[in-house]
Amino acid sequence: MDLLALGYPGLFLAALVAATLLPAQSELLLLAMLASGRFEPVPLLLAASVGNVLGSTLNWALGRFLAHHRGARWFPVSETAMAKAERRYRRFGALSLLFSWLPIIGDPLTLIAGVLRTPLSRFLLLVTIAKSGRYLVLMVAHGYLTA
Repeated sequence: MDLLALGYPGLFLAALVAATLLPAQSELLLLAMLASGRFEPVPLLLAASVGNVLGSTLNWALGRFLAHHRGARWFPVSETAMAKAERRYRRFGALSLLFSWLPIIGDPLTLIAGVLRTPLSRFLLLVTIAKSGRYLVLMVAHGYLTA
């Protein structure tokens, strides 16, 4: 599937999947769309940010409502990764969600936030800051690199 050809909805979809526990990424698509000159920056930022926050919210819901299944073979995060993310989360509290944009540890952090019953409003605020901030930095860096 050519996500670039799908435009803003393609970026939204890529960002949503990238924020879940599935292996994917959306940053290169965002940069390709910027480089093409066919897309406006603000709608790109909105599509990527909303998709990524929604994907992280799916992780939160998975943690919140399926935590009692952790350790089951089908559960998408290993006990080791869960324990590591839980230690980080307990150490820094909900503010650790500001690191939810990071590869490898970000997705488990959003899942742990659900397991530990972080209020959805706090979760959305912190994850939106983190995820939107990452895309904004990428876009600004792209502008400087292509100027």
